[in-house]
Order: sequence, then structure tokens, then C-alpha cells
Amino acid sequence: METSKAEGKRVAKVATLVKGEEDREDEDDKNKKRALTLTTIRESSAGGSVQPCCQVQDCTVDMAGAKPYHRRHKVCEFHFKAPAVLVAGLQQRFCQQCSRFHEVSEFDESKRSCRGRLAMHNERRRKSLNDSR
Repeated sequence: METSKAEGKRVAKVATLVKGEEDREDEDDKNKKRALTLTTIRESSAGGSVQPCCQVQDCTVDMAGAKPYHRRHKVCEFHFKAPAVLVAGLQQRFCQQCSRFHEVSEFDESKRSCRGRLAMHNERRRKSLNDSR
């Protein structure tokens, strides 16, 4: 199963082209990720390593030891449960259904889920109750 020299060169040339395309794609992906995360990461003073941080203004909690859920949604445990916090200059609360911050006016009293998600949840519940009858 030996290949000729010409065939070997052709295979090597194709492999080089494919690798060059992959490198360009990797760079594009890195640039996109960098653009998306510029506002949600902080540089540590220890040496330039990048760590996720809480979205709440002026929160300095180290998220390195936080639970994966909190790191994924960029909210510390304290602000996750807080009734109102300042995010993007607005009083907001973290919705545990949407995993996002919404304005406090979108919540009923001290509930942790926004009205929109609660309405969808209740609609699903009512459908299944009507189906079983």
C-alpha cells in the first residue's frame, strides 16, 4: 500500500490547506467570543487571567469558586436571591425561570419568576388538567 511521491505531496498539500482553513475559523470564533464576553469578564490583577464576574454593577465577588449554574449565568449567589439589584442602571431581579435579569416591575411581589414565565407555566398546567378530564 505504498503511495507514489506525487500522491504523497498532494495529500500533504491538502492537509496543509485544511489546517489553514481551520486556523482562520478558530481565529474568527475567538474574535466573536471575545466581542461577546468583553462586557462580562474582568481581568484579575494577578497576571491577566480572565474570570467571569457577576453582572450586577459594583459587584466584586470572585466567581471562580461559585457553582457552575452561577458562573454560567454570571450572577453571584447573593444577587441571585436579592429582591432588587442595579444592572445596566435599572432596578432588576434575577428570574429563576428565564435565568436572566428583568425589571422589578415584571415580578409579582417577592416571586422569583417573572409574570411572563409564570403565565406560560400556568397555561401548560391548565392544558394538562383539561386533557386528563
